[in-house]
Amino acid sequence: MRGSLRIARIAGIDIRIHYTWIFIFFLITWSLAVAYFPVEYPGWDIAVYWITSVAAALLLFISVLLHELAHSLVAKSRGLPVKSITLFLLGGISNLESEPQDPGLEFMVAIAGPLSSLVLAAIFWGVDTLGLTTLSPVKATVDYLITINILLAAFNILPGFPLDGGRVLRSIIWGATGNLQKATNIASTVGQAFGWLMIALGVFWALTGNLMNGIWLVFIGWFLNGAAESARRELELRSLWLNVRVANVMNDRPETIESVAPVDKLVNEVYVKRGMRTAPVVDDNRLVGIITLTDVRKIPQDTWQMTPVSQAMTRSPLYTVKPDDNMSVAVNLMAEHGVNQLPVVVEDRLVGMLCRADVIRYVQVHHELGRR
Repeated sequence: MRGSLRIARIAGIDIRIHYTWIFIFFLITWSLAVAYFPVEYPGWDIAVYWITSVAAALLLFISVLLHELAHSLVAKSRGLPVKSITLFLLGGISNLESEPQDPGLEFMVAIAGPLSSLVLAAIFWGVDTLGLTTLSPVKATVDYLITINILLAAFNILPGFPLDGGRVLRSIIWGATGNLQKATNIASTVGQAFGWLMIALGVFWALTGNLMNGIWLVFIGWFLNGAAESARRELELRSLWLNVRVANVMNDRPETIESVAPVDKLVNEVYVKRGMRTAPVVDDNRLVGIITLTDVRKIPQDTWQMTPVSQAMTRSPLYTVKPDDNMSVAVNLMAEHGVNQLPVVVEDRLVGMLCRADVIRYVQVHHELGRR
């Protein structure tokens, strides 16, 4: 996820926080310090409320992280690569490199998260039975974590895709029908229904005096509704590219430039004359880099004739695909790294270029021809 920072690595999985996590962390801390703890545990000093709230908010996100780790570790144990876990505005997400290929595996990966939250709630309940002082900040924090982990498990087990419960529902329907598309459509529809229900309930709460909780519920319902629709469209796109190879879509005669060529030649003969915005840099038909308009803008214009392309081009990271790769691999690579083009190579030898425009044109032509 773009806009995120790596903070740790656990079991070979990068742990990242998105910039929106900082906002939600301070919001939760503030709400605990000024509303929740003062109401539930009156009489503390202001500093104690804030210290307790910071600790509770941190432990909340550790609970979310452990929830996502449960998903990721089960996936890894079954051979599914996991790139990272990202904590963001509404919790966390495990970034699996590929989706489970059978309903049984999806069921196990999905159910692991809610079960881990229930286990955490049980552990905190065990700590709570040690006889801590009734109004102590430690007991207040533990009681909060018991409640929040139970709520986390309960919310995620709702049978609406893409929540964990929605994935469990999809795996059951998938196993019963053998049709992933049908299972996704049903689970997504249920997810959208839950989203609209939350929005309606949130509006009702907001209009009857429970403004803050109402706004939160509307926001969560809106997010769930959109996520369910996005998941449905994502599967439709993956189905679209299921039997399409990169070689069927790429430009097999891309404009190239040598690394020793001056930037002035690149601008005049490739960018201006050919209308290109990006050019692969090739020496002896071997891909050595890629250069874009953005790269060129960093070079003073009065030095273009004296500056070789090699000084301005990007050498790494170079994201590439092979001509026999499935198009879903290429589309996911473009989306994940925010790039508009991918060199197509065979053993470092450039054989083509795949751009977003090529992808859009391919879909548009087939749509206009009435072909799937």
